Amino acid sequence: MPSSLQHTTVATSTETAARPVTGPDVQPRDEAVLFPELDLSDPRNASGPDARAMSKVLFARLAELEEGTHEYQYVRNTLIELNLTLVKFAARRFRTRSEPMEDIVQVGTIGLIKAIDRFDLGQEVEFPTFAMPTVIGEIKRFFRDTSWAVHVPRRLQELRLTLAKATDELAFTVGRPPTPAELAAHLELTEDEVREGLVAANGYTVSSIDAGSPGDEDSGEGSAFTARLGEVDPGMDLVVDLESLKPLMAQLGERDKAIVSMRFGAEMTQSEIGAVLGLSQMHVSRLLSRILSRLRQQLLVQE
Repeated sequence: MPSSLQHTTVATSTETAARPVTGPDVQPRDEAVLFPELDLSDPRNASGPDARAMSKVLFARLAELEEGTHEYQYVRNTLIELNLTLVKFAARRFRTRSEPMEDIVQVGTIGLIKAIDRFDLGQEVEFPTFAMPTVIGEIKRFFRDTSWAVHVPRRLQELRLTLAKATDELAFTVGRPPTPAELAAHLELTEDEVREGLVAANGYTVSSIDAGSPGDEDSGEGSAFTARLGEVDPGMDLVVDLESLKPLMAQLGERDKAIVSMRFGAEMTQSEIGAVLGLSQMHVSRLLSRILSRLRQQLLVQE
């Protein structure tokens, strides 16, 4: 799915989930009727302690309600609004990424909704503690599945993150970028596995071939990657032709081989070839045409 379409889908789902429900049973912001003991007039701006306290009451009420009713949906949406600060807090960990912060928050909200649907007060754990791994996991999954410029196996995507963390740790310890051997020893991997992960990491982002190299901003157009790309060597076709001709030449008779060798190897004229073989120039011309026609037809059959 294209990134823009996926973002639109995420935005629609989160907005729908967080929108207060209206209907004959529950009116928008009918907090005074449903929860007279709580101030739910502005749940998004509730302080941390207040949000936790209100969430406990709402989760207890949610467990009593029948899923699919207007009241159930209202309580669920209010829980989402109360705990959006958890999503924003988790999203700040990824603020250096190239994706817009709004998109990261939307994806994190999907994780929050999943956590709300799975939470049970009987687990004796605070909801923020329970929800944070789910929110962060949803955001990481989003980056893992959509942010790579080139598709690579999930194993290598996860290895890239492990190598990045290990590189930072070792660089701080040894005071320089670690070698693949040092990374392998640190992570208890083989050097081949480390090199495979480092190569795969190049697929996370790509650059235009018209872009200049880092540090070459003032070097002019000649610094672009396209200026340093190699061209097709026309001699390669000659090599292919010669290799294809070898087995066909081996099938020629001795006189035919000699004629081809003298004409194209020694660059002798047809008259000179005729003098060597005791033939007329016209006879040599006919023989040469027959030999070349045969070789040409055999080459076409091979193709």
